[in-house]
Amino acid sequence: MARAYERWERLVRAALDRERLRAAAGATHGIGGREAAGLAGAVPPSLGKTTNIDRILHAADEIENEDPNVARILCEHAYSRAQNLDPSSEGRGVLQFKTGLASLIKQKLATKDGSALDRQNDIERLWKFYLGYKNRYQIDDIQKERQKLRESGTFSTNFAEMEARAVEMRKVYAILRTLVDVLEALVGDSAADGIGRLIMEEVKKMKKSDATLGGELTPYNIVPLDAPSFGNAIGFFPEVKAAISAIGYTSEFPHPPVDFEVPQFRKFDMFDLLEYAFGFQDNVRNQRENVVLAIANAQSRLGLPIEVEPKIDEKTISELFKKVLGNYIKWCKYLGVRVAWNSLEAINRNRKVILISLYFLIWGEAANVRFLPECICYIFHHMAKELDAILDQPEPAHAGSCTGDDGTVSFLAEIVTPIYETMAAEVPGNNNAAHSSWRNYDDFNEYFWSSSCFKMGWPIRKDSSFLLKPRKWHRTGKCGFVEHRTFLHLYRSFHRLWIFLILMFQGLTIIAFRKGTIDLNTFKTVLSVGPVFFIMNFLESTLDIILMFGAYKTARGFAISRLIIRFLWFGIISASTMYLYLKLMEERNKRNSDSTYFRIYVLVLGVYVAIRTLFALLVKIPACHRVSDASDRWSFFQFFKWMYQERYFVGRGLYEKTSDYARYVLFWLVIFACKFTFAYFLQIKPLVSPTNIIIDLRGLQYSWHDLVSKGNRNALTLLSLWAPVVAIYLMDIYIWYTLLSALIGGLIGARARLGEIRSLDMLQKRFETFPEAFVKNLISPQAKKSIPQERQQAQEPSGMNKADAAFFSPFWNEIIKSLREEDYINNREMSLLSIPSNCGSLKIVQWPLFLLCSKIFLAINLALDCKDTQDDLWNRISRDEYMVYAVQECYYSVERILHSVVNDEGRLWVQRLFREINNSIYERSLAVTISYTNLQPVLKSLVSLTGLLMQNEAPDLASGVTKSLYQLYDVVTHDLLASSLRDQFDTWSILARARNEGRLFSRIEWPNEPELKEQVKRLHLLLTAQDSAANIPKNLEARRRLQFFTNSLFMDMPSAKPVSEMIPFSVFTPYYSEIVLYSSSDLRAENEDGISTLFYLQKIFPDEWENFLERIGRPESSADSLQDSSGYNLELRFWASYRGQTLARTVRGMMYYRRALMLQSYLEKRSTAGIEDGYAGADYINTQGFESSSESRAQADIKFTYVVSCQIYGQQKQKKDKEAADIALLMQRNEALRVAFIHTEEKVDAKGKVSKEFYSKLVKADVHGKDQEIYSIKLPGNPKLGEGKPENQNHAIIFTRGDAIQTIDMNQDNYLEEALKMRNLLEEFYGNYGLRHPTILGVREHVFTGSVSSLAWFMSNQETSFVTLAQRVLAYPLKVRMHYGHPDVFDRIFHITRGGISKASRVINISEDIYAGFNSTLRQGNITHHEYIQVGKGRDVGLNQIATFEGKVAGGNGEQVLSRDIYRLGQLFDFFRMLSFYFTTVGFYVCTMMTVLTVYIFLYGRVYLALSGLDSAISHEAKILGNTALDAALNAQFLVQIGVFTAVPMIMGFILESGLLQAIFSFVSMQLQLCAVFFTFSLGTRTHYFGRTILHGGAKYRPTGRGFVVSHIKFAENYRLYSRSHFVKALEVALLLIVYIAYGYTEGGASSFILLTVSSWFLVISWLFAPYIFNPSGFEWQKTVEDFDDWTAWLLYKGGVGVKGEHSWESWWDEEQSHIRTARGRILETILSLRFLIFQYGIVYKFNLTGDDTSLAIYGYSWVVLAIIVFIFKIFTFRPRKSTNIELFLRFSQGVIAIGVIVAIVLFVALTKLSIPDLFASLLAFLPTGWLILSLAITWKGLAKSLGLWESVREIARMYDAGMGMLIFAPIAFLSWFPFISTFQSRLLFNQAFSRGLEISLILAGNKANVQS
Repeated sequence: MARAYERWERLVRAALDRERLRAAAGATHGIGGREAAGLAGAVPPSLGKTTNIDRILHAADEIENEDPNVARILCEHAYSRAQNLDPSSEGRGVLQFKTGLASLIKQKLATKDGSALDRQNDIERLWKFYLGYKNRYQIDDIQKERQKLRESGTFSTNFAEMEARAVEMRKVYAILRTLVDVLEALVGDSAADGIGRLIMEEVKKMKKSDATLGGELTPYNIVPLDAPSFGNAIGFFPEVKAAISAIGYTSEFPHPPVDFEVPQFRKFDMFDLLEYAFGFQDNVRNQRENVVLAIANAQSRLGLPIEVEPKIDEKTISELFKKVLGNYIKWCKYLGVRVAWNSLEAINRNRKVILISLYFLIWGEAANVRFLPECICYIFHHMAKELDAILDQPEPAHAGSCTGDDGTVSFLAEIVTPIYETMAAEVPGNNNAAHSSWRNYDDFNEYFWSSSCFKMGWPIRKDSSFLLKPRKWHRTGKCGFVEHRTFLHLYRSFHRLWIFLILMFQGLTIIAFRKGTIDLNTFKTVLSVGPVFFIMNFLESTLDIILMFGAYKTARGFAISRLIIRFLWFGIISASTMYLYLKLMEERNKRNSDSTYFRIYVLVLGVYVAIRTLFALLVKIPACHRVSDASDRWSFFQFFKWMYQERYFVGRGLYEKTSDYARYVLFWLVIFACKFTFAYFLQIKPLVSPTNIIIDLRGLQYSWHDLVSKGNRNALTLLSLWAPVVAIYLMDIYIWYTLLSALIGGLIGARARLGEIRSLDMLQKRFETFPEAFVKNLISPQAKKSIPQERQQAQEPSGMNKADAAFFSPFWNEIIKSLREEDYINNREMSLLSIPSNCGSLKIVQWPLFLLCSKIFLAINLALDCKDTQDDLWNRISRDEYMVYAVQECYYSVERILHSVVNDEGRLWVQRLFREINNSIYERSLAVTISYTNLQPVLKSLVSLTGLLMQNEAPDLASGVTKSLYQLYDVVTHDLLASSLRDQFDTWSILARARNEGRLFSRIEWPNEPELKEQVKRLHLLLTAQDSAANIPKNLEARRRLQFFTNSLFMDMPSAKPVSEMIPFSVFTPYYSEIVLYSSSDLRAENEDGISTLFYLQKIFPDEWENFLERIGRPESSADSLQDSSGYNLELRFWASYRGQTLARTVRGMMYYRRALMLQSYLEKRSTAGIEDGYAGADYINTQGFESSSESRAQADIKFTYVVSCQIYGQQKQKKDKEAADIALLMQRNEALRVAFIHTEEKVDAKGKVSKEFYSKLVKADVHGKDQEIYSIKLPGNPKLGEGKPENQNHAIIFTRGDAIQTIDMNQDNYLEEALKMRNLLEEFYGNYGLRHPTILGVREHVFTGSVSSLAWFMSNQETSFVTLAQRVLAYPLKVRMHYGHPDVFDRIFHITRGGISKASRVINISEDIYAGFNSTLRQGNITHHEYIQVGKGRDVGLNQIATFEGKVAGGNGEQVLSRDIYRLGQLFDFFRMLSFYFTTVGFYVCTMMTVLTVYIFLYGRVYLALSGLDSAISHEAKILGNTALDAALNAQFLVQIGVFTAVPMIMGFILESGLLQAIFSFVSMQLQLCAVFFTFSLGTRTHYFGRTILHGGAKYRPTGRGFVVSHIKFAENYRLYSRSHFVKALEVALLLIVYIAYGYTEGGASSFILLTVSSWFLVISWLFAPYIFNPSGFEWQKTVEDFDDWTAWLLYKGGVGVKGEHSWESWWDEEQSHIRTARGRILETILSLRFLIFQYGIVYKFNLTGDDTSLAIYGYSWVVLAIIVFIFKIFTFRPRKSTNIELFLRFSQGVIAIGVIVAIVLFVALTKLSIPDLFASLLAFLPTGWLILSLAITWKGLAKSLGLWESVREIARMYDAGMGMLIFAPIAFLSWFPFISTFQSRLLFNQAFSRGLEISLILAGNKANVQS
């Protein structure tokens, strides 16, 4: 035991030493704080929660070096506290902590001389140290100074200095408080003696005057409301002071309760009253700050208050009141209920504020109930009435609704918890439960859409039907909508589309069969669309009734009545019109008919069409809505409108402006014209003649026993002919939509000026226009006013406003600086790209040197070649405008520098020299005054001079400068100047005397002024830099960013408001357990090829790696040396993490918003008093130190909040996961970063029962770098009732602030230059975008993972086209853009009062983001899209990642089909907007599925014709088989399949933003890299998961992984992932093709067959081999061998309990069947599986053995043969379990049977007509039947098990998988024999750098795979 104890001590000491080294290393970085060091950071939660042990150990650590004895006393006291709290060390980690602390104390006790310590003087020693520490930092003086400031209420003029000191003093305050606590505890009962008494007096004194300590140490989020903080300027801003005053308590309210405690330095306010009355918890502090900031920011938009005691305007409060309570007011109006106040005019400002506060408190504590916005309205309605009664009393009272039986007041316990528990009881135990069997969030919320909700009473009755919990066999009913799992939802939701397409097809077909003639008979025939229309509507109304099953008990009576009435109405009118039409047709056939029925029929249809059109106009057409609203007064109109369109609380008013309506109607009319023209001439008309011929054919001979085709005029033949054409007809409208949207999107993009600057050359040519555009768009009017008037009027000769350049320069330079910090450019590029401040005395605009590089040299060359006049030379120079700027700047700079550097006679020389030259220029005689041929020596002399002046002043340098000046003097005077001037200077007596005496340049004034020094450096670079501007910057990402930013300056955007007046916003990032920061081990870990992540990054980003090494000052270092260096390892980790999809990258990007706001605020000079005066002329653009400016930081914090919701951060901390440490590090480096997480505590009651309590917590980093808890809000239970991500967002959204919220995923990035435009974007909320202001602002994304591999490039291009061109068209003109994820900006108040920024019901809302768009649209929101700003986004980069992602999205869309949101939007949109909505949501996946189904329909039709023998029979009779129509259909299918129409928007995007040539090059490159294979494969992925989800469910969140795909994926893993989604389907298609080619008949022979089936063969190859084509090292021989071994081991490994599918085929096989769970699913699977019967049925009649016999017995015999084969297979696979005696007999029997089978086959071939081809044909016949039997056995698993057949089924399935695997593996193995195939594949997959890196790595590793094997 003693030995173990010693080892533990050594371990603790090593850990402490390591922590000290880390702390020291952290100090060298100078960035952020540091982690909690030593044992202070390891205090167990059970100890740290209730004591200040961690603070004591922190203090001990801080003062260790100062006084080790005091540190020892503190450690001992910490140990005693831990011992007293947990003497038996039962808590988690307590024993280890106490042991480590004891070891540390033992270490401190060891003195140098070994003498014993005297503990008697510990208290005295600690007291003396405390007094000395306090005096040293002058605490008393600081307290007095701040007390005066607080009493005066004014703002200190030296606030920045005070704030800097405050930051430093926080640690001092923390240590003092700790020392006082320890002293108080140590004194204890001995306080009567001298020192004890003094200590207790000091304790009392400090507790009384705890203003300073409390103010600095009291946790707060943004605004220090509970105690003053002098380290934060926010509290001194007038709008904040006014807002705090607005929530203050007034005399009109009841007297404050006596027994209610408030903090010492905050007065009782409205929130305290609400807390007292309703029992709100810590959420009060959170919402107090939220309301204060909301009021302050609303006031700042109207103007800053300037009174001595600032007050909030009445208008501010009224606008905020209407915004926050807008949904509540609409809810009351909808239900016909009076609001909780008499009228808006009757309530005063204070009542409005307290009602706003009440709403936010209810919302903030509602937890999961926040997803029920109308439930919150109900709660608020009643609590507002209770509040009204309380406010009318003289003394406040507790609200009865929140008071429990025991008298405790708790809103959470009494109101929220009962609702939460009911919702929790409804949630199914697994994700597989049917949606129709339980109530989701929407069902609960929609309960409050009916006035019957008031039957619940208040407080809510416990026996209310709403709170009814489900019992085991009795589920509660749904509310208004039931999500049954069926494809029929597609028809129900979008029946208008299907009716329209079918009626048009019917009409066009009739016209085609009438040969295009339009007469009365044709018209009568076309009128058959009438009965079809009514029948299809009748079907829809029938579906309404069927699909409402499960909600009839709880649905509103009106809703049920409407269903029944519509059902009866459409039933009656369908029967009536059908009867009338049949009579009409009879009448038409009679010669002398009077057309009575025709007239009646037309009249009925005409009346119906008129009524329908009228209501369509009233309900759907924008211009008629006023008439529609007015008509609501008449019950007649109300009834028919209600019949025409269901009325919900949401979805009312879904109409746009008439002009917007006309645009999207015209859009669709163009599509219809194209689609129906194509359909008529190329799909329908070519089939008319073959159809007529086939119908008339009689006596066709079938090659099989015909069962169904007699007497039906060859109906199946016609079906096989028409079916693929009809399938394409139904989906090709999407093709036309894609083409037109690409065209329109391109035109809109061009009009928006996208892509005007798309190269460095364009950027350079237009650079001089940037400052003006920048100032126009991105500089606020407030900043422009701060320019001195004379500076505004300063113009250079070309008319360029120098003031614009002065404003532009600090922002541009900060952008360039950020590019350098991100290592996209190097130091030299940074110097060349930076622009001078343009605020000096030079009269010209100074441009970045990269524009002026080598211009001086070129100008000198022009001068040397010039033989003409000055004007001719200047004209030649002026052809290059930047050469003009370079020459002018060089001239003026030389003049100013020489004038500043030299004195006395030397200055006289400079003055006269430039006077003479200026006169010559003015007189246009420069060519006479100077000699152009001698400019080169002058240039050399100037370079020498500036090279010396650039350096810091030194005596030896001064002599060198003098020497250079003399040299320059000689060159200029004797070589450059003309002889006449030279003589004048030589004979100038003053100059001659000084020169002779050696004092001409003896007195030098060194250029120490910053501006002059910068000018010298710049002149030196101007004279020496010869870089080509075309190569600066070299980095492609830096170029792209600068090009996009400068291009965006010319795009339309709202003008910028001052930062103080901008819309405040939050950024919100949900995080679970993804990578935060790459660890050293992550970077070093190698894959099987020896490639580490760091090596990969070095090869992919070589220039950025070199720039990084240059930045840290280690240009020659290797990666290993940096990792071994503690000082640079952290920087290396961050560098790598910033190139991956990590949280660190996201946080850095989002914190650019704060940096941008600080810079903008700093330049606007915002202060607490308004506009600060007295700026020096040269200082107003100086940005040095803007990040440390207190005012700028405070202003940024008011406007910007960043919350990362790290759901399991608490658990990660407890487990000490590396992610927790990395998140803490991010908080230390970013002071404005806030982390929200769910904290779980276990409670044990008196009976020993353990229960869990859940809390939402918000933390930030404190002065020690440790987490400081800001808010802790108890939850009613586990917040994860639904989908994880939206629940994670919901719990943390209460900590966001502002009027807008940007949702950012943790794989995104941002850039400083884009952050500068954020305030412009936010002004879009007030823009004119139709009838309503925007509620969601769509933002463009740039996919930054496109350079990783060819797959990543494909995905990047596909994603880019969607987030740019596609969403551009969706927003305008189609008006159906939704929220597709991140980084859209939400109107925060609008959405949090209407259910949040996502939906969270389990499974149905798995694509949670898009539901925010649905919800926003249904609630009369408006979603726009803006492309002048962009955010970075990472995408999946490997095929498996991409397939998993696409499977997740497709599954989510499958769930959307079932959702009420899709149904309501499909029903409530007008027809044309519904079309746009359909084809851009679930319709895309329906069309994708139809593309694949077309292949099946076509091939099964062809196989039917081939096997039945009809194709040859018909071809002999009719030469034309409608190939024109089939070709048109199949070509359209093929083009969709290979992604051509996916590529069209991409190409348009390339043309727009990269140019035509680049677009062509990119498209060709994509084809060469096999993008068609990728898109075809993706088609299969989407089809599989979309179809399976609707049929069986199973949609789930699929983690894709966001790492770098550099490793080889094993064959078995690919087989598991794609076997059922791609391989099985591809082999089925291949089988169909083989049967077709074997037995089919084509007129044109093989060529005709190839043309008809090329798309199908391409699909087969793509689906089978794409996973291996796009698999790194997929064709390397050694890996192929290893893959085969791994696959066979997996295939043969027996499963078992706990064995995962990745290890055993049997376990995987069982998992693959899990989706078939319901009887409906089994029936559907059975029906679908029956298609395989056609193979055996058709092929057995094609055997030579059967001849021409077509009797049914032949088919029966084939089943006997199949049974024999199965029996033989069973014998060969039988394995006895116990007895060994039978083994020998079994082997003998198997051998005999094998020989017998072979002999039997040989005899059959020899003695009968059975041929060798028949044997192969039997495989084609029996394999599909075997798969059918297998599928049925799996579908009816229980029956198969009960019959004892399951083991046999499993073995047959194993055989099938083995066979499929071998078919796929054989070509891969063959190609792996050829080494060049692997090389080619690497070049195909990865960019050149990585391909080289891969080969080098293999060489260096000695071909690692081979060595290991």
